[in-house]
Amino acid sequence: MDGPWMKDGAALYRARVRGSLLGGAIGDALGLPVEFADIERIRHIHGPHGVTDLVPGPHGAVGRISDDTQMTLFTAEALIEAYAFERKGDRSDRRRAGDISDRWPEMMLHAYERWLRTQSLAGPGTAPPSTGPADGLVTEDWLYARRAPGNACLSGVAQGHAPDRWRPLDGKPGEVNPDSKGCGAVMRSAPFGLIAEYDHVAFQMAARAAQITHGHPTGYYAAGAFAAIIANLVAGDSMEGAVLRAMRLLSRYPGHEETTAALEQAVTEAGDRSVAPPERVQRLGAGWVAEEALAIAVFCALYPGRVETKLLMSVNHSGDSDSTGAICGNLLGARYGDHTLPHEWVQRVEGRARTAVLADDLAAVRVRGWLLGPA
Repeated sequence: MDGPWMKDGAALYRARVRGSLLGGAIGDALGLPVEFADIERIRHIHGPHGVTDLVPGPHGAVGRISDDTQMTLFTAEALIEAYAFERKGDRSDRRRAGDISDRWPEMMLHAYERWLRTQSLAGPGTAPPSTGPADGLVTEDWLYARRAPGNACLSGVAQGHAPDRWRPLDGKPGEVNPDSKGCGAVMRSAPFGLIAEYDHVAFQMAARAAQITHGHPTGYYAAGAFAAIIANLVAGDSMEGAVLRAMRLLSRYPGHEETTAALEQAVTEAGDRSVAPPERVQRLGAGWVAEEALAIAVFCALYPGRVETKLLMSVNHSGDSDSTGAICGNLLGARYGDHTLPHEWVQRVEGRARTAVLADDLAAVRVRGWLLGPA
């Protein structure tokens, strides 16, 4: 059996999975209070350097997460559930048991439907019977907060479409929201890269799951590329190496050009030190659409500096600060592990304990040797 635990040990792998989920939550929490503010407004309120710490939101709450982390956690729960479903069956007759390779898109849709119910209910006591684990995320009060979820995610999940896992990724519009390439599919896709054995498997699974809500090719290719980068980081690649390998993989798919161009610009910008980072982020866009959000996060993750510096850079710009922060945090945590995340931020981020437990459960899927097969 190969995998990151053979080279670096299971402990490092678990640290990377925890780091990615917790890092994403921190980036999300840093960016949420300034999500709709431009950089001038951010600096006016928080000082010349912008946001430098977790800042209070409404009613003084600090460290709140948004739909970005909510959906990421439901993605992870669906993958854990799919693994548990496979293990219940007879491995000599997986088709009869419900092979995970066939059922995972449906189970992913059910997980997002559970998330959608949390966006309209007051709390666990008001929820109808769940299609997921009885003690799952729908029992967590803090996940019932509605914090500006994207329209494509809301409308896409409501349509109840589970993508066909056999349909080629051909660069054509998907069946649901065919014109949507918002960043809502990218920001939830880290778990595919954390659990998939190979980057191409992570890419395909994330891209197909993205089609539940986002049918534009750039919307689902950017999600796939992000998951592939995460998979490469977990396998031990450097940040630059992980991005370049994902770009080579992306180039195999028709219609990849828009996503590839954004990633190429991010890599180029990270090597240019002639302009201050906040203004450089603006060159990459605002992050509301998939390729821009991914490019901003990649640029910040590649830029020299401490983890804290990179995270703050990813939210101090005019645009979708919580999504770019979440994606950047996922990348940094997968590369460096949870021990590199600022301890005070980890302690104060909403849902920290539940997120850490979910991360360990997700990591256990691979550590135990039950690897997801080709997507």
